[in-house]
Amino acid sequence: MLIRIGYEIVFEIPAPVPILLVLSTHADRSATIRRPGGLRIEPEVPVETYVDRFGNHCGRIMAPAGLVRLWDDAIVEDSGLPDEVALGAIQHPVQDLPVEVLPFLLPSRYCEVDRLSEIAWSLFGQTPEGWGRAQAICDWVHHHVQFGYEFARPTKSAYDVYEERKGVCRDFTHLALTFCRCMNIPARYATGYLGDIGVPLSDSPMDFSGWFEVYLGGRWYTFDARHNTPRIGRVVMARGRDAVDVALTTSFGTSNLVKFVVWTDEVGPEALALPPSIKPL
Repeated sequence: MLIRIGYEIVFEIPAPVPILLVLSTHADRSATIRRPGGLRIEPEVPVETYVDRFGNHCGRIMAPAGLVRLWDDAIVEDSGLPDEVALGAIQHPVQDLPVEVLPFLLPSRYCEVDRLSEIAWSLFGQTPEGWGRAQAICDWVHHHVQFGYEFARPTKSAYDVYEERKGVCRDFTHLALTFCRCMNIPARYATGYLGDIGVPLSDSPMDFSGWFEVYLGGRWYTFDARHNTPRIGRVVMARGRDAVDVALTTSFGTSNLVKFVVWTDEVGPEALALPPSIKPL
């Protein structure tokens, strides 16, 4: 299966401002790229690239005043298979976990493990360890939190989501992965492309999506509390402790978002011959 992925993001900037970017596909998808894309910036400015401590490909620019457009358009190959389900995946005792996964047990900016630990144990302490417990957490969040773009708030934490029972995909993810950490299951935030492939078309406007991964049975598995069903065509862009680590753009000054469009669509092989294209500003 071939999937065309890309975005167009336009800012109106009153004065030059530094911006951090996390807009590339993750390195583990590099081998699946069939028509390369790459970040384009208009007007053209230098981009300093680096890899952060989570292995995400990042960039830093000094955005000039005026309209600044960021865009990409690429094609990746996908297996066409839904997210893997491993009902027998075991939960490791904390003392047996690899040291590199231990940070994903700890509290982070949006994930208050300390505040939610007692609640988590009261809700999930009787569930079977391993896959069954992680799935029970997803089921609970999926059924108890209402989705809506109008509920988005940049300061909303996992505890806020538990109290308010409303949010967007990142809020579902923060609450579910925090519950997992409370139950001693390492969990990390993931963001990327997720289109309506293999499911009915959604009435919601297309956007990047947030989900999470848990460490069970010696490896990481994908879970998605918002959709709560295996999906086809996820393309990971970045992973981290929570949304702070995978913010698409971080401006150190004023930058007003005036356009945000994302595409992630299944295409045929004929699309490989077409060059990336976008309308002029």
